[in-house]
Amino acid sequence: MSDHKRQSASEAVSRNPATGEIIESFPFHTSTEILELLAGATTAQRQWRSAPIASRVEIYQRFGEILLRRQDMIAATITAEMGKLLREAHAEVQKCADTVQWFAAHGPALLSDEPAAVEGDDDVYVAYLPIGIVLGIMPWNFPLWQAIRACIPIMLSGNGFILKPAPNTMRCAYHLQDIWNEAGLPNGVFTVLNTGNDGIAGVLEDPRIAAVTLTGSVGAGAAVASKAGSLIKKSLLELGGSDPFIVLADADIDKAVEAAIPARFTNSGQICLNAKRFILEQPIAETFTTKFVAAASKLKAGDPTDPTSALGPIARSDLRDGIQDQVTRSVASGATLLLGGKVADGPGYFYEPTVLGDVEPGMAAFDEEIFGPVAALTIARDAKHAVELANCSEYGLSSNLWTSDLERGRQIARDIEAGGVFINGYTASNPRIPVGGVKKSGYGRELSHFGIREFTNPQAVWAKRL
Repeated sequence: MSDHKRQSASEAVSRNPATGEIIESFPFHTSTEILELLAGATTAQRQWRSAPIASRVEIYQRFGEILLRRQDMIAATITAEMGKLLREAHAEVQKCADTVQWFAAHGPALLSDEPAAVEGDDDVYVAYLPIGIVLGIMPWNFPLWQAIRACIPIMLSGNGFILKPAPNTMRCAYHLQDIWNEAGLPNGVFTVLNTGNDGIAGVLEDPRIAAVTLTGSVGAGAAVASKAGSLIKKSLLELGGSDPFIVLADADIDKAVEAAIPARFTNSGQICLNAKRFILEQPIAETFTTKFVAAASKLKAGDPTDPTSALGPIARSDLRDGIQDQVTRSVASGATLLLGGKVADGPGYFYEPTVLGDVEPGMAAFDEEIFGPVAALTIARDAKHAVELANCSEYGLSSNLWTSDLERGRQIARDIEAGGVFINGYTASNPRIPVGGVKKSGYGRELSHFGIREFTNPQAVWAKRL
């Protein structure tokens, strides 16, 4: 039985994946505490929605400043709880602070009443109004960023936010709550909920919860969306991804390989919007493969606080076991093991950087999302076949396309079934552009004007002049 499965059913456990040692335990909220939490959130949200947006912005600005002042401590917590390289954890905190400041600067304009041009001289506009309290069910791989990406636009529009974090990153969640309190956010507008998965349905059923946003697995998303739908409550899902990284024959191979390494191995490959299937046009497949395997072989897993480490551990032992199973099944189905493919020796939950060649549809490495440092290489006959392979997936989160002909790339991008296409680069996120997927990668959008209005009531107001 894995360490993860041995934890108590009545508490969340934070365990250092680099050593396997327990850091801290957090008893689940009792049913009485959850009712008190919901009552407090309801009162706070009613006050918050009436607060001038300028006062909300001031709190956001203070939040961003405090976040940066505590960057070292928070980054260290991220690394300890889920194994992210310390330098990547620092970058995560900085990204969160930048996003807070961007919404503080641009959010008021995005939420302002929008005039509608209609015939006559009536005063017609759309007001973007809050809908209430949103439950946010967030994952462990970006314990700060995922929560910030969700709550910042949702709360700025006047909603309350209840964060249900992953059980192995509870301390990161409580850091956020502490910073909101210090920034002057009214108590209860942002609240951390500590409960097991079996307690989520009851919270969602509470009439004080208006909507839910979830980032996680397809199974979790289906369960939450089904429950929300039965309750006629809005949901937003950002689920799994098996993003294609298409390299066409006219691409700059050296630059494509240079980008492919971080595109796959950042955060030890534990990213939803992460290149996982490398689809190579036949004429350049051998060259790309040789250079990519050589580059990946130089990646060394080690202590995530050591600046020389290129990969940290997998977040949990059971997740690492799942990666090994997917690699084993892929090789048994005909994939070629070009690099790695084994659990790393020593303590902690490390897995070797792995490259699989000759991967085809029907294999685990092609059909399933591998949430770890494993790259699957597939050869396409031509550009049309490459797009067909890219779309031959139940997922549609993000994608990458490499070609020297940008206009051709833009045309091909329109045929790729994904929420984002990054030409001659790899997937990134920015508060100015929306994030989300299609197919089983989910629905709805976060960030940008789409995200800040996602959980609002676009109220049409038609005032006739008498």
